This record gives sequence, C-alpha cells and structure tokens, in this order.
Amino acid sequence: MSASIAPDDIVRTHADTSASARPPLLVLEPLRRFLDEHGLGEGEIEASPIGEGHSNVTYLIERAGAEVVLRRPPRPPLPPSAHDVLREARLLRALKDTPARVPEVLAVCDDEQVIGCPFYVMERIAGEVIVASVPPALDSPAQRRRIGEELIEALAEIHEVDWRKAGLEGFGKPTGYLERQLRRFRGLWELNKTREIPAVESVAGWLAEHIPSSGAATIVHGDYRLGNTMFSADAPARLLAVLDWEMATIGDPLADLGYLCMMWTERDDPELGLREQLGKLTRQEGFPTRAELIELYETGSGRPMSNIRWYTTLALWKMAVFMEGNYKRAIAGTTDDPYLKQFGDGVLELARRAEEATRGA
Repeated sequence: MSASIAPDDIVRTHADTSASARPPLLVLEPLRRFLDEHGLGEGEIEASPIGEGHSNVTYLIERAGAEVVLRRPPRPPLPPSAHDVLREARLLRALKDTPARVPEVLAVCDDEQVIGCPFYVMERIAGEVIVASVPPALDSPAQRRRIGEELIEALAEIHEVDWRKAGLEGFGKPTGYLERQLRRFRGLWELNKTREIPAVESVAGWLAEHIPSSGAATIVHGDYRLGNTMFSADAPARLLAVLDWEMATIGDPLADLGYLCMMWTERDDPELGLREQLGKLTRQEGFPTRAELIELYETGSGRPMSNIRWYTTLALWKMAVFMEGNYKRAIAGTTDDPYLKQFGDGVLELARRAEEATRGA
C-alpha cells in the first residue's frame, strides 16, 4: 500500500516553494547532495511514497547505484515529542548487532536546512508488508499459522535485548512506564481532541485505578502489529524486519503483547471499523487466536501472563487518543491522506470498545 503524492509534496529546490504554500516533504537538490556525501548512489533521484503513510512519512529513494528508504516526520504542527525520527534512528542503530530484526540505518541528518526537517536513510529490504492481502506463497493455513508464530518469536527477541548493553541507557526510564503512559496520553488527548468523548475519560480513570505491577523493563516497540513488519514473499514465512519504531521506549513488554492482541481479529469477532481495516486478515483460517498468541509468547519469553485485559484496554484507549490526533491533522488540512478523515467515527468506536473492555466485555 502506498500513499499518494500531492503536487506540493516534492519540489526540486527550496525556492520552488511559495511563501503561502505548505512546506514540502522532500526537496530533491539538497537531498541529492546529502546522499552524494554519504556515498548512496549517484545522479538524479526518483522518489515514491511507500508504506501506509499515516504517521511518519516514508519514501523509496531510487538513483543509480542505490535503492534506499527515507523516513521523515509529517508536516507540522506536531505534538511535543511525537514523530522524533532521530530518536528512531538511534534505536535502530543500537539494535543492529542484536537478534532484533531491524533494517540498517545508512545515514542520519539532523540539519533541518536540507529538506526542512530531520530525517534518516535506511537500507531497502526486499519483502512484503502484509496489510491488504497475504502473499500467494504464504496464503495457506499452515503458512498463516507460521506468520503468527514468527510475529511472536520476533517480539520475544526484541524484549530479550539487553538494552543497557546496546547503548540505550537514557533512551527511556526503566520504572514507572505504565504511569507515564497514562499521563502522556491524557496530555495528548488534551492536545489532540476535536470534541468531547466521555468514554475516553472514563477509561483513563479505570486504567489508573487498576494499574498492574510491571516486571523487568525491556525495549518496547509501541506499535507492534502485522502491518508494521516485513515478511518474505516465499514460503516458509519468515519475518525479515520490524518497522515503524517511532513510539519505541524502555518499559513494560506486556504493553506490546496487549497491543498486538488488540489489533488481532478472530473469525467470530464483531467488526470494529478502525481495527478491522488494520487487522482483518487474521480472521482467515490458520492464523493463531489471541489466546494462542499469548500462550506462544509466554512459552517463548518465559514471562508469566497477568492482567492482559488491562494491557489490551490500554492499547484501545491509546489508539483512540493517537488516532484523534491524526483525524485532527486531516480536518486541519495538514495531510492529504483521505484515510485519516475516516477516523472521526473510528475514534468513537475505539473509545466505546475500550469502555466495554473495562467491564470485561
């Protein structure tokens, strides 16, 4: 799935942008010089958006001798601390020599004069991001089962990384993660909200009253789901890379598992519009159930499972808050992504489902 290109997304030079226009997403001439300085191909650039394109912006950059991927934030205005691509690049570099499956970062630019914001460039990995369909070679019950198993295996690998040894001291605070999540997303709600939604407030209260005790802190991806991974196109199913690390930190690993389960639909689930768009494939025969994913993780990680309903409720609530921010960007005209305009009703659905989850529904 690729995002569309608006006329003002890509310009050749900064002078090609009028004072009244939105800032461009790519400025080709200074980008060409940056790539030249880092030995990443030569000649003219061909740029095309890739991925789902709903948060940080990702482009495939093609030129003679190189095919690389560029990550940058979306257009402003942006919430404080959100869309920090330099932080994302730091994490990916730290994970390079660990079992975690990540792409290699090739160059990082913190000079906003180049394209108008910080960005980084990483290797292009040949594979499939499974969003709208399963690759034909993997579209069988046995391979769908293996996709689920690979997801859990890769998640356990991330959580087993010794983050201190990897140089991530200071990347996040190892204690109080869940409390900070509640505070942060309550604050984000005040920034993001376009209307009053009582369910968001009531769920926040329930989460605060029932907060569990966390185990040892690990790296937390923060948005771990099928659509944020890349798989081999050929059988057997192999997870090649975990993508989209912008929400990563140090914290409670069960937050990742709760989020994955929240996004994972089963055959008999009622439809939930927003989740359905991101996770409907897993209704198909062969994919593990949520209970099986939890069992696989418990076996693979050695961590006991407890309070998983709390973590799943947290995931629903956080998504409602986060997606309200994307919806706000859409109605403000700072993005051309028509998908984000659908989040008006989707946020209400998520908040309602989160409130049901607090009652065990």
